[in-house]
Amino acid sequence: MNKNNLIELAYPIGKCEWNQNPTNNEISKGILKIGELPKKLKLAISGVSKKTLLNRYRPGGWSIAQVIHHLADSHMHSYLRFKHAVLEDTPSIKDYKEANWAMLPDSINTDLSYSLDLITALHKRWTLFLNSLSNDELSKSYYHLERKKYYPLNTTILIYAWHGEHHLAHIENAKKKGY
Repeated sequence: MNKNNLIELAYPIGKCEWNQNPTNNEISKGILKIGELPKKLKLAISGVSKKTLLNRYRPGGWSIAQVIHHLADSHMHSYLRFKHAVLEDTPSIKDYKEANWAMLPDSINTDLSYSLDLITALHKRWTLFLNSLSNDELSKSYYHLERKKYYPLNTTILIYAWHGEHHLAHIENAKKKGY
């Protein structure tokens, strides 16, 4: 498999584009995508066998099960980062090693019920919270120490809207042709 094929498998919808000044309409669409993710995930894996849940979306990539458990982990982190950013003055956030988390026993399990329940509840709370924020609150940021970068909440909404769609595409690819 050549390098271009691997990049296409890793980023089936393309890389996330940083939008420093999203419009209110773009933010609303991002929040809507975050809110719709649990339903889309459940639909994506409806009727999928346990064997298929072990398919990987690319060589060396995560299985469908790991992707779903990763979404729960990642979006929990993001939700808390948003709350810290609203309640604190540009907090520095703690990173986590996604690849290590994806190898823990709860992340390799093909029972997805607990992560899907968590994602459903989390996204309900997250979208309620996001929809309650003022433009001033949406312009607040957190600082990512490891990346040495500020993340404004209005931009980060779009990142996580993309993140869900990105992993949905991984799931669809793994269902069709697992590695």
